[in-house]
Amino acid sequence: MSAIPSSVSASATTPWHAGMRGFLKGEADTWLFVLRTTVAFFLTGWLAMRLQLPQPGTAMMTTVIVMHRQSGMVLAKAFYRVLGTFAGAVGALLIVALFPQQREPFLLLMALWIAGCVAGATLHRNFKSYAFVLAGYTAAIIALPVISTHPGQIFDSAVARISEVLLGLLVTAVISDTIFPVRLRDTLRTAVNNQYENFLGFMRGALLGEVPRERMEQAHLRVVRDAVTLEDLRSSVIFEDGEARARSAHLQRFNQRFMAASTTFQSLHHLINRLLRQPDPAAGQALQALYLPLGAALQASEQSPAQLAEQIHAVRKGLAARSGELRTSLSGVSQIEDFDVGTQLLRRFVKELEHYVHARRQLTLQVAPTEDDARAQFVRGNDYLGAAVAFTRTAITMLLLSALWAASGWAMAVNVMLLATIFSGLFATMPNAARMTGKVAWGYLLGVIAAYVCDYMVLTRMEGFTLLVAGLLPFFVVGPYMVSRPKLSVFGLGYTMGLVNILAITSVHAFDPVRFFNEGTSQLIAMGAAVLSFALMPPLVGTAWLRRRQMAGLRAQVGLAAQAPLRGLQHRFESINSDLLHQIVTHTAAGSEESRQQLAWALAVNETGRALIHLRQDVAREPASTQLHQCVDLVVRALADFFALPDATAWQRADTALTEAIALARAQAADGGVAARVLLHLRLVRLAMVDDSSVMAAYIAPIDSNPEAPRHAH
Repeated sequence: MSAIPSSVSASATTPWHAGMRGFLKGEADTWLFVLRTTVAFFLTGWLAMRLQLPQPGTAMMTTVIVMHRQSGMVLAKAFYRVLGTFAGAVGALLIVALFPQQREPFLLLMALWIAGCVAGATLHRNFKSYAFVLAGYTAAIIALPVISTHPGQIFDSAVARISEVLLGLLVTAVISDTIFPVRLRDTLRTAVNNQYENFLGFMRGALLGEVPRERMEQAHLRVVRDAVTLEDLRSSVIFEDGEARARSAHLQRFNQRFMAASTTFQSLHHLINRLLRQPDPAAGQALQALYLPLGAALQASEQSPAQLAEQIHAVRKGLAARSGELRTSLSGVSQIEDFDVGTQLLRRFVKELEHYVHARRQLTLQVAPTEDDARAQFVRGNDYLGAAVAFTRTAITMLLLSALWAASGWAMAVNVMLLATIFSGLFATMPNAARMTGKVAWGYLLGVIAAYVCDYMVLTRMEGFTLLVAGLLPFFVVGPYMVSRPKLSVFGLGYTMGLVNILAITSVHAFDPVRFFNEGTSQLIAMGAAVLSFALMPPLVGTAWLRRRQMAGLRAQVGLAAQAPLRGLQHRFESINSDLLHQIVTHTAAGSEESRQQLAWALAVNETGRALIHLRQDVAREPASTQLHQCVDLVVRALADFFALPDATAWQRADTALTEAIALARAQAADGGVAARVLLHLRLVRLAMVDDSSVMAAYIAPIDSNPEAPRHAH
């Protein structure tokens, strides 16, 4: 062993220029992003002026808002911005048509429209959320400036805003796709490959006993993160790449197979651990011996998906004979039943793993998606109370600002409402929204100051579009550069919006200090109003209260597994669970006791819910006897009640229902048929419920006379 510390050895062997190369690459990517943003910004302005659009600044602001490092993100954002713009225009036309000369009802309905759009934004992810935000403030941008002066110009205002936004979107999409584009499809391919290789590597190590036990549960968090990330990328890349769009259904099926195999493996892993902790661990040891051939089949890392699928299929075909041999070495009905439970889980896992590998192979083939592929939709988990809070906060803010406008008669109050609308929507789905909006406000203030310097100390000495670009360029590039830096991105967004918004670039630029002061003051008041509204009624995102509510929603998914229609239920159940857990752990300190409890409950929900789904599927395919069917129904309802509101009494009811159903299924299992399979599902759930090392241990009521009672460690 070397006496030199590893960190010193590593630094001594690392070339001095390695860090510089990484720094220069990062700076090159940053400045390419700045270049694309700048070209799109000024080209849009030039075209808007040539087309004589009334407000070129609106088109130019659009390029700033939708620009992204990756072209697929730009196209996705542009698509949803178009939808939001048209929806907002329609909303503005309808509201003005209803109350063209009645300002108070108009402002009330406008406040409710904006609040409803913000609430809708909280129920969606990614750029779908942005479309709702945009529908809200587009209606305000179109309607508010004309309602108090010329309501009859509402249609012209809508056409102008739509034209300006579409021009900005078109130019941005073309520039991002032609000037050194960064393809989102490359990121998606990397994500697919990493998910596949990491999962197989983890399976290989776990099956061969090379993964420490404490890492097994944490691996579930990685599964959740990988599944949600892949779905987010898939939903955006379809706008960029035709091939990815054609394979979208295959990607969804691939992700579904991934979640199914990982959930079954977690159940198998926990079952074996429970059996190994028993006084006689023979059943657990037999299961370990049973899955060894699968670990050996996964060892060859250079296999193609087709070759690996064949090897896994061969292992699956040999499971019956191998399990029969190992089963003869066990004594006692309880051990044999435990082994049969594990054998059933292992068969399911091997089959799902084979399907997962096959789905990976299909991503490389030119095959049409099947009907099952088309049904594999990733379902999100939402909390409608958070949307209600967002609706209430936004409606109150808009109504108060409307009252300010109506009472004061201040012309610039329109600007206050417009900007407050924009930021109330943009940050409604973020944790610490008041803090984030405050950062934007400071950036906005700096942008206003920079705009003053640019407008009255630089542009007053220049004439023509070329000199406008030359004068504005040094001030503008600061914004995109800050946006490209994670720590400064929010501040940079505020700076850029403040600079562009206050300059209000038009074909004939007017230098009016009074207008500049009034608009700057109104816009900063709007930022303050947005900060204050978030401070007085903060979003629920990331709060401990909402995490507890989301965890209750996650546990309630057992009720979904118990009662929802079976068609497509498994994927719906797993995708909602993944999305809910991802929302919860995102705002929880990693490694904390709260995080461990959340993960333990998530695993218990997955295991119990999947068992109930398979139990219901078996009963549906081959109806059980009336008495057994009634007992199974009692078990399903009792488990749903326990997970919905866990306590010792609910645990006792579920345990009693399980015990009675197991006894009846065991009595009928000798005749074969569905009773034998029902028995295995029930015992799997029972073993999880009485596990004194699980999250349910706090609710267990020991029954000393029951041979299956929880075995507490001393």
